[in-house]
Amino acid sequence: MTKAKRAASPPGTEGIESVPLKVGGKRHPLLGMGLWALGRWDRDAEVRTRATLEHALTAGVTWIDTAEVYGTGRSERLLGEVLTRVNADPSKLLLTTKVSWEHLRARQVHAAVVGSLQKVGRTSVDLVLVHAPDPHVPIAETMEALETLWKAKTIGAIGVSNFSVDELAAARAALHETDIVVNQVVYNLFDREDGDAVLEYCRTNGIVVEAYTPLLRGLLAGRYLDGEAPSPEVRRFAHHLLERDRFDELVVRARAIRALATAENVPMASIALHWLRRRGAATIFGASSPDQVDAILDAWRHRPSDATLDRADEIARGAGRA
Repeated sequence: MTKAKRAASPPGTEGIESVPLKVGGKRHPLLGMGLWALGRWDRDAEVRTRATLEHALTAGVTWIDTAEVYGTGRSERLLGEVLTRVNADPSKLLLTTKVSWEHLRARQVHAAVVGSLQKVGRTSVDLVLVHAPDPHVPIAETMEALETLWKAKTIGAIGVSNFSVDELAAARAALHETDIVVNQVVYNLFDREDGDAVLEYCRTNGIVVEAYTPLLRGLLAGRYLDGEAPSPEVRRFAHHLLERDRFDELVVRARAIRALATAENVPMASIALHWLRRRGAATIFGASSPDQVDAILDAWRHRPSDATLDRADEIARGAGRA
């Protein structure tokens, strides 16, 4: 990258690499913003959501991830409003939405995608993901419906979320003229089972792994390390890791990772984000205020050494003393 191009980059987004998607012609940034966390949806929350999303777009975040179930459609509608207000250039964005696991019959898929486009205010969208598999609906039926939309250029590419390797292979086999381009899974230093299981398969087949909950609800950014306990709501959405019988041990390990960050003079979140980057995953962060967006972008700018990332990996796995 030339100095001129660096100077033209939006503040805080320098160094966000991207990788090509094998379908659709777009590049996939390795850092983007997900709108799940902005789903409280009372009047005050919507004001904060607009401000946060507008700030992220203005700061140069170009990958935005939403879903039809987020805020029961309000997330997509609000995204459309903000994109219009900031006059966003769609050619410079990667916009992703998801079809709910409740809408995977062919007719439902078509209706869901059309509804999402209407809410976002677009005639097409870059990526549509199956939010999660439904064992009661043949994946071939869902993929055929999505492929029809892809051939009509209503969607740029097809992806999945929360799919195992076997489920991913079955989805790919059901497509005839295109392929799956992403699989979005839970993935972070402490919760890596899903990510590790699909990562090698995806690398081999040119599929981007998108990592959500990269900071484990804030634990890997320093939250809960000085006495605060996760709320019941956070525990409910954090899988098994923040259950009380595991939480104390995770706090010990997270404090050791924070000490690594302090020693290297980087934000703690930098270690979690760049651990994922080094593994080749694209990271989706959540934020509920402009300040949180800035904190994530600042953490991305600070790159820990490989030695620090190696040690953080050991600590997270419980290898050796923390």
